[in-house]
Amino acid sequence: MSLWQQRALRLLRWLARMRYVKFGVVGASGTVVNMVVLYLCHNYLFDGLEADLGKPYLSLAVAIAVGTLNNFSWNRLWTWPDRRAETAEEATPGFLHQLLKYALASWFGIGLQYVLTLWWSHFMHYMLANVLAILVASVSNFLANDRWTFKKPQP
Repeated sequence: MSLWQQRALRLLRWLARMRYVKFGVVGASGTVVNMVVLYLCHNYLFDGLEADLGKPYLSLAVAIAVGTLNNFSWNRLWTWPDRRAETAEEATPGFLHQLLKYALASWFGIGLQYVLTLWWSHFMHYMLANVLAILVASVSNFLANDRWTFKKPQP
């Protein structure tokens, strides 16, 4: 078996692990939250704004922020519960510290989603553009959060 085939096989095994599946389920729920907030902001909250004056930009920024908070909370509680603060004294600083790391680790994916959604919305419906951009950004988000935000503690 070639090196390329070995790497592909390792990648497939890695994708099949339960933690990645949980991350995917959380991401799917975040996508629903993101899409609902995007729709509500675009069609109701910022409806009075002209498109050129920021309606899509503000709607998308709010949707991404709410979706990110949803994903962080569920990933911390369900995907990586073994990598949280274990004592009451660590709980608040641990939570805030991980939230900051999550936000920093996710910045590339968030930026990528934002740029791709705005770019692709010139060629397709903004909702479809947003879903496709979320899919592209999800891989980088998992890797960054698994290896840094929710890094396995050293024994």
